[in-house]
Amino acid sequence: MQISRKQLAAFLVTIFVVNLIVMGGGAWLSYANEPEIPDTIVGPDGQTVATGDDVQSGKAVFQENGLMNQGSILGHGSYYDTDYTANALELKTEHMREYYAQERHGQDYSQLNASIQAGIDQEVRQELQSSEYEPEQVEYSAAEVYAHEQVREEYVERYHDGDRERGVPAEQIPSVEEAEEFADFALWTAWISHTDRPGSEASFTNDWPYSPDAGNEAGGPVMTWSVIAMVLLVAGAGAAIWLYQSIELPEPEAAGVSIPHPRDIDLTPSQLLSTRFVLIGALLFAAQTFLGGLLAHYYVERDGFFGLNELIGFDILQWLPWSIARTWHVDLGILWIATMWLGAGLFLAPLLTGREPPKQARYVKGLIGALLVVAVGGLAGIWLGINNVFDGQLWWLLGNEGLEYLEIGRVWQFGLLVGFLGWTALVARGFKPLLDREPRYGLAHMIVYAGGSIGLLFIAGFLYTPQTNIVTTEFWRWWVVHMWVEGVFEFFIVVVIALTLVSMNLLTKKSAEKAVIFQAALVMGSGIIGVSHHYWWVGLPEAWLPIGSVFSTLEFIPLLFILYEALGQYRAMDTAGTDFPYRMAFYFIVASSVWNFFGAGVIGFFINLPLISYYQTGTYLTVAHAHGAMFGAFGLLAMGMAVYILRLTTRDSHWTNRRLRWSFWLCNVGLAAMIFLSLLPIGFLQLETAFTQGYAASRSLEFYNGGLVQTLFWLRMPGDTLLILGAVVFAWDVAAKLLFQRKATAEETTSHVIADRIFGDRDTVDTVSDDD
Repeated sequence: MQISRKQLAAFLVTIFVVNLIVMGGGAWLSYANEPEIPDTIVGPDGQTVATGDDVQSGKAVFQENGLMNQGSILGHGSYYDTDYTANALELKTEHMREYYAQERHGQDYSQLNASIQAGIDQEVRQELQSSEYEPEQVEYSAAEVYAHEQVREEYVERYHDGDRERGVPAEQIPSVEEAEEFADFALWTAWISHTDRPGSEASFTNDWPYSPDAGNEAGGPVMTWSVIAMVLLVAGAGAAIWLYQSIELPEPEAAGVSIPHPRDIDLTPSQLLSTRFVLIGALLFAAQTFLGGLLAHYYVERDGFFGLNELIGFDILQWLPWSIARTWHVDLGILWIATMWLGAGLFLAPLLTGREPPKQARYVKGLIGALLVVAVGGLAGIWLGINNVFDGQLWWLLGNEGLEYLEIGRVWQFGLLVGFLGWTALVARGFKPLLDREPRYGLAHMIVYAGGSIGLLFIAGFLYTPQTNIVTTEFWRWWVVHMWVEGVFEFFIVVVIALTLVSMNLLTKKSAEKAVIFQAALVMGSGIIGVSHHYWWVGLPEAWLPIGSVFSTLEFIPLLFILYEALGQYRAMDTAGTDFPYRMAFYFIVASSVWNFFGAGVIGFFINLPLISYYQTGTYLTVAHAHGAMFGAFGLLAMGMAVYILRLTTRDSHWTNRRLRWSFWLCNVGLAAMIFLSLLPIGFLQLETAFTQGYAASRSLEFYNGGLVQTLFWLRMPGDTLLILGAVVFAWDVAAKLLFQRKATAEETTSHVIADRIFGDRDTVDTVSDDD
């Protein structure tokens, strides 16, 4: 099939625009159909139980005190504590039963015989399922009023007084009033989960969470779209095979080519400075793994750390509670990967152009300083915010905004946005010789587009405040989180890999451009709209269920291409001989593709089937998916790029692969042990518990304290230990190699072995054959 890069580029632009139109229409639909918070909630005698302001204040309490990283709401958040929506619905059901048992029979519900219990159970289900949506005023029954008050009391005891058995420190919520408001917020999310959406036979959350006692069960559409998703998977695999047969994309080839040796490549001052990004990223990576080990142990010993509280009186639960440790763990994961990628982009520009723009090194120093300020300020703000140091609106501006993956305060988020834009400008300066010569769909343009897209989609994180409805907040939060993962970051990945292959002379620039555009079109075509699989149970319109089912299934197809490409890269490395200088970098890059396929693809497809997602969302299956996908799509790739940079900047006489080889196997074996010995088994046990006993039971303290589950938590320790050692060895190796860094040998403009080849292969023809 004859196809041109220009045609592929037009196709990519069309897909991106169509995606934004669909998601923009989805935003309008979501605003128009969000479940409004009622002005008042009243009892049968007209007395006010709670107000809309109470519910709205409860959402702010939830965010300010880091409760999304303690437990979850509407299935999203942390997996340590309960899901507040499911827990509030379960408690509400239990207390309504108790109310009727005492009112009609003068006995506890547990003391009644089975036939009377069955009658009460049926009445409670009917009452909950017959709730009518009224945006101005919700009318509770007497049983609901009683249940609401009981849930309030329990949440005060748990989140204000503290519950060490659950790992909740005293005064996690600082006042009784705020704890009651948080309960009002959790109960409102429970209310929209059992109240039918106007004009629909399903609730706002498509009858999630699964709670047969409350009458919430998976409906017909969940099964229907699961079957359709399975059919699409088979069809998509066939389409992938057809595409690869129809459009022959070039593979990297080492045989018969001259691979530039590191000593033959001139280095510029900004390239040497970009290695500081690698060092910062490596140190952040090590810190993240230590926090991960602490978090894993919290599941075993929720109010201590190997008995230190009893031995020396150090109460880790008060100083470093789960909510803070988990927030730091998540944010460090984003920071270390992004930091290494920033360094890679800055390093590749002069490598491919042989040009150092005036004052580029000074600007890179400024970007490093800005990164450190934002990182330290954001992480410190999280601790200060959760500990209620800030007054008024400062808690979400400077402290902890309290939304998973977007925890840092709005000011620090703005600093990140400025940093992304500044980085894009620096990369554009560095690639200017290529930008001036190549067409708009060239590789240099692509990396600038990717950087700009990262900043563009990050703006969605500024479109809500603590006063925004949680349903709409979740819509915009996932724009930022998932569109990065399945959209622009994947785009960035394929561009960086292509640039790296070109710099190694394993692929021509024209061929790389064609492959990048093709793969980016597949990623964009499925990944952006695929974000909607996060919208099924959070109160957003029902239309997202069919849309999300289709596109989250199609997300699997680009991963087949990425894995296939990784196999081609491995073959190229294997044929390059034992003296191939970039072997360790390729090991990390190939491993990245394998884990991306398994973690993001295989596990991701399984948990995103609507029928599976309905029962498992927010369980350890999601944890397994997240860890596999994070290392696959981002982590190991960032490490591979870091190794490539180090190989080019380290003196040849001091280069060694020994520590890197240890780090590679420690990280990969540790990740495999963690996932297969602990995360997946716990996740499947949770899935079974959710299916047989209800979702709340799968997230309960009783489940986590079960003997088999506790054993599986202990079995996570070997994998965690290996992964921590791998991160420490990697950071050690980076620091050691920077001690023997080469000197800058290039001026602001200079001839270059790689640049000469690229500029000698000028792209004056848009249409190329499959062999081009």
